[in-house]
Amino acid sequence: MRLPSSIVLALATLAVAHPGEDHHDELQERRTFEASAERLSLRHCAEKLKARGVTNRNIKRRSALIQKHRQERNIKKRDLEDVLNTDHNKTDLGYTPNTPPETLFAGQNSCVLTPEVTIGPYYVSGESIRSNLKEDQEGVDLILDYQIINVETCEPVPELYLDIWHCNATGVYGGVNNQGNGNINDKTNINNTFGRGIQQTDEDGVAQFETLFPGHYTGRTTHIHLLAHANATLFENKTLGNDIYSSHIGQTYFDQDLILEVESLAPYNTNKQELMTNAQDGILGEAANQDYDPVVEWTLLGDTVAEGIFGWLAYGVNITVTNKVTPAVFRYEDGGHTNPDFGMGGGPGGPGGPGGPRPSGAGEVEDAA
Repeated sequence: MRLPSSIVLALATLAVAHPGEDHHDELQERRTFEASAERLSLRHCAEKLKARGVTNRNIKRRSALIQKHRQERNIKKRDLEDVLNTDHNKTDLGYTPNTPPETLFAGQNSCVLTPEVTIGPYYVSGESIRSNLKEDQEGVDLILDYQIINVETCEPVPELYLDIWHCNATGVYGGVNNQGNGNINDKTNINNTFGRGIQQTDEDGVAQFETLFPGHYTGRTTHIHLLAHANATLFENKTLGNDIYSSHIGQTYFDQDLILEVESLAPYNTNKQELMTNAQDGILGEAANQDYDPVVEWTLLGDTVAEGIFGWLAYGVNITVTNKVTPAVFRYEDGGHTNPDFGMGGGPGGPGGPGGPRPSGAGEVEDAA
């Protein structure tokens, strides 16, 4: 049974999150965005996708089973309680990692990424283009398929770089030394890269990652961060550099029942930090108040959660929006370097590291192998 929304409790618990993580600013920016979010909803895309090549390609591959469930994944007006009481488990439909993206995304059960500039204290620039983010970490395998849709044209967005990051099974982010983020005395953590990576979307706007189901930390429900780079330059070292501009920023969430089942397994069950539920999380509450559902649909890879999870979700973006991003840490060839200007809008990104000028031209590749 999923718990009802409790916004008062959610706001009260924001103060106990990781030190330095100001959720009140993020909530305010999301409210400002939502005040004019109607034009960014993907509700208008259903018919346009039918009339354009995307839906035509989908129809060729679509089975009767997918037709039955297409309406379920179309955008509709939702509130937090509606989202919390929606079961996103699609195991019985037989979806697997080999199911074509056209089938998985026949409908648009989607979340609109917001053009907010508060990115949180755990974003690291200079991360690698890669799909496998597990490294030597332990946990439940999680394969993610994301589809990016242009909210203005209702077309998939190819050649967009999708940047994701999340904590490990015990609630620690690699790549950042912050009070409250694991062992503050472990200075080597700033060089860790687990749970971080970037992928470029294909012609159907799809990017896939192989990672581990994230754990939890005090003050937030289980989630994954996303950042969309619509105009990015790929450098020779297979990074996007440290002079980062984003189109949109968002977060991915999971069904509460799934979270609890994963949390019962090792090493998740060794995490002593307080577990916040979806219903208690103020950021999720704000995200689910409009016309989007930020909770992934999912299916088991085997018979149990321990054998792995396959999840998918579509995101709408306005690729004309561009914001400068100030990371907490810059990653260079010799490792991570804390940004002394984090929170003040500055930071290096020019010659001498994997940075460079502001990107221009979607999907442009510079000296790529």
